[in-house]
Amino acid sequence: MDLVDLIIEKRFLGQEFLTWLWFKSEERGGTVLLPGTGDIQLVFEKHMLLEYGEGEAFEKIICQGLQAELNEARTGLRMGKKLEQARIHLVQGDYEWHMTLKASLLEFRSVKPPKTMAAAEEDNSAEAVEGRLLDRIGMLETATRTIDEFFRMFLEIRTSPAAWQDELGRLRAWIRKEH
Repeated sequence: MDLVDLIIEKRFLGQEFLTWLWFKSEERGGTVLLPGTGDIQLVFEKHMLLEYGEGEAFEKIICQGLQAELNEARTGLRMGKKLEQARIHLVQGDYEWHMTLKASLLEFRSVKPPKTMAAAEEDNSAEAVEGRLLDRIGMLETATRTIDEFFRMFLEIRTSPAAWQDELGRLRAWIRKEH
């Protein structure tokens, strides 16, 4: 089996993760407890892409609108569609990120890091520019590390048959729930 076949075969894992993350974000009203870090505000917003089928019968459905209108995406989940991409608002401490997460490869797109004090500086010396660049890189690393930690949490649950059965029951009830 080559790498492309392996990626195609395992893409369900990223889709399950993204769906689980959406569920976890709504379970506590937009806040997810990340062990060792604390509460992280995580809101799925305005834009989701769901996929269904294979080959010639493959469909993509885009759900856009306010958070309250994401019921269309939940209806898609009830119909067997898979969450492939979502726009996420992440808040950790005093910092906020907006990003799109693509499930199949856990790919970050359109990441907007928080504004920091370094970004507000007008100094254009080489040291100041380097400092702003390093600050931005640090903010991007924090966001990816946070999503990685959520993925680690998901994998711990997903690879434990008893824990996954419990979590899967709650997740299915959440999908079936009408808003």
